Amino acid sequence: MKEEYSYKIASNLLKIGAVKFDFEKLFTWTSGIKSPVYCDNRLSLSYVSLRDLIRNAYIHTIQENFTDVEVIAGVATGAIAQGVLVADRLELSFVYVRSEAKKYGFKKSVEGFLKKGQRTVIIEDHVSTGGSSIKVLEELRNEGANVLGMVAVLSYDLPEAVEALHKSNCKLYTLSEFSILKDVAFKEGYISEEEINELSRWYENPREYSL
Repeated sequence: MKEEYSYKIASNLLKIGAVKFDFEKLFTWTSGIKSPVYCDNRLSLSYVSLRDLIRNAYIHTIQENFTDVEVIAGVATGAIAQGVLVADRLELSFVYVRSEAKKYGFKKSVEGFLKKGQRTVIIEDHVSTGGSSIKVLEELRNEGANVLGMVAVLSYDLPEAVEALHKSNCKLYTLSEFSILKDVAFKEGYISEEEINELSRWYENPREYSL
């Protein structure tokens, strides 16, 4: 089941331009990493069939791995909309986690009603270095959530993210992966053989990569 939707999601993200490659002018990630690839999964919300595909893949993954989940937590801003769609279909409570606490009012980081000990699954749009994902995990745990794990549309599979989530005792499941995205991009003509080799070189040491 996963293999079927993993390749389909990767192909569609490429088709709508949510994934961009630039081997001349690198993209700068939030973490400061310079990368020849950038993915904006929020664009998928504008395409009904892809939006539905991603929602259904989230639901399948959650039902298969987190049978006792009570709350879906979306990560602001990229995963709020899909989180709501997933929670609605599963008839579960929904909260979302801000990138930083509000500076006024109740000054909350977690928006919505969350009881202490509630079994919670985090919905992410993508995981790169894992830094923002760990921050969300900590915010939810500080609010008393029993975080069962995290599901993301895409992971770059970077070792530092894998290690960080492992140390934080957080299971990560993904709908697609960087290796699949790279494979599909090459097979469908978005990148050349030379460029796929360059992506592999970047992956070996992304923080030190340069053209």
